[in-house]
Amino acid sequence: MIKIYNSLTQQKEDFTPSDPVKMYVCGVTTYSDCHIGHAMSYIVFDSVRRYLEFRGYNVKHVQNFTDIDDKIIASANRLGIPAKELADGLINSFFADIDALNIQRAHIYPKVTEEIQDIIKIVEGLIEKGYAYQAGGDVYFRVKSFPGYGKLSHRNLDDMVAGDQGHHLENKEHPMDFALWKSAKPGEPEWDSPWGKGRPGWHIECSAMSLKYLGETLDIHGGGHDLVFPHHENEIAQSEAYTGKEPFARHWMHNGLLQLGQEKMSKSIGNLITIKEALKKFGPDALRLFVLSSHYRSPITYTEENVAAMSKGVQRLRQAAFSDDNATDNGNAVDGEPFENRFIEAMDDDFNTAQAVAVIFDLAREINRGQEAKMQVNKVKETLVKLAGVLGLTLKKQEQIPLDSVSFIELLIETRNNLRHAKQWELADSVRDGLQKLGIILEDKPSGTTWQA
Repeated sequence: MIKIYNSLTQQKEDFTPSDPVKMYVCGVTTYSDCHIGHAMSYIVFDSVRRYLEFRGYNVKHVQNFTDIDDKIIASANRLGIPAKELADGLINSFFADIDALNIQRAHIYPKVTEEIQDIIKIVEGLIEKGYAYQAGGDVYFRVKSFPGYGKLSHRNLDDMVAGDQGHHLENKEHPMDFALWKSAKPGEPEWDSPWGKGRPGWHIECSAMSLKYLGETLDIHGGGHDLVFPHHENEIAQSEAYTGKEPFARHWMHNGLLQLGQEKMSKSIGNLITIKEALKKFGPDALRLFVLSSHYRSPITYTEENVAAMSKGVQRLRQAAFSDDNATDNGNAVDGEPFENRFIEAMDDDFNTAQAVAVIFDLAREINRGQEAKMQVNKVKETLVKLAGVLGLTLKKQEQIPLDSVSFIELLIETRNNLRHAKQWELADSVRDGLQKLGIILEDKPSGTTWQA
């Protein structure tokens, strides 16, 4: 029986899901390239999904894109491009990042801008039931109307620090009421609604998307620990208020945060290393091994030395899995079953990848000893590759882009920039998309366009 630590109850619980397993993971806000803090979260939940599938479960995995919000608008304005162009380009960049990290794509990637009518429908329902109210062109959720508010973050409403995702704070009934719909500001993207032109608040989007694509009760809702409050707390309130059913999610899973020194890695702080930068230095297996060598609920500290050490570990696993066999003399074979059983035991216990990784390295050492003793190791090598694959490790060497292609790529980038300057956006996008299909990711900055393979 798999056991999962539930952030809501703060204890491990038996995993008794529906079929398929309904798994929702909060996605990125598309205003700049993803950093390795994002990589940590998506590697964790990719490993969860891979393990569930390894154990025979069917999984339906949904992950959203927040493709409109204040930061996206501000970033697009700085670059002098439409918000949609920025978001779409960064979504393509996101896919290139996760593909390079061997992260399985979710089955559905809904975007906020394509779900506006469903969001409006839920906001209307919350107003009708008395859980929300209109204030000017804004709509707020009435937190005092929901008795369970604070149950995920284990905080008392009266002790919470006042905060808000919208504006017109003077119109709120309670300091902690949060925006479901935000009235339009001049020059911003906007949509029609019963309350005037505007756009959704941050929290309501995930409730709308998860309800639409997975139903009223999720089996797993995942995200970083920094989303517990207010985002996931607000999701619970508005979702359970709207459907009248609880729990909104049977298991709340939150990964620890990645730090540089003593600070969380964050776009807003600016202390970040992009996934592309890290991949260029270390490759996907080393980054995955770095994340998975710690328990997912624990914070981890990024240093180049830490990840470089993982590169050496990957090499040891690769050598054990793919080294040439010595001739066998004694007819004995190394038994991989005890190692697979230990791996399953570790992962059944709240997806303890740190222990699972230790088992894989133990198995690699056993393979090496078996080869020295001239034992048969072919079958157990297959076990090593299989278990590594459950954690998303390919153990393959990464191919490098041919050097003679660099000048051609840069010529195409120059052509695209000329097309953009001439405001031939469609042709410029076709060049970018063509490069994307070849694994070349562009990033437009005020200083110019850079690329990564």
